[in-house]
Parts: sequence; C-alpha cells; structure tokens
Amino acid sequence: ALGNAAPQLKVHINGALNVGVTRTEVVEIIMMMAVYAGFPAALNGMAAAKEVFSERDREGLS
Repeated sequence: ALGNAAPQLKVHINGALNVGVTRTEVVEIIMMMAVYAGFPAALNGMAAAKEVFSERDREGLS
C-alpha cells in the first residue's frame, strides 16, 4: 500500500481470498506488514482490505 499501489493490493487481496485465505489472515498479514513497511502503509493496506471486504459482501462473496 505504498504510494499508489492500493489498486494492485486490492487485486492481490481478492486473489488471496479466492484461493482460501481467510479475512482474518489477510488482516494479520497487513498487521505484520507494519513492521517492514511502516504503520502508515499498513493503515493504507487495512483501508484497501476493508474496501475489498465491503465489495465482496455486496457481491455475496466470502
């Protein structure tokens, strides 16, 4: 979620969910990212994940 990478991150989050990664696991991965990419980047990642989760809920996907 650095710079303008949010669209790509959303694609990767969707892909991960499609192959069986749980939402909880996505959130945990992003929390771990804070150590390496910094807290602001992790917050941007959480925002991207929240958008993906909302979109999938609207579409009836898990």
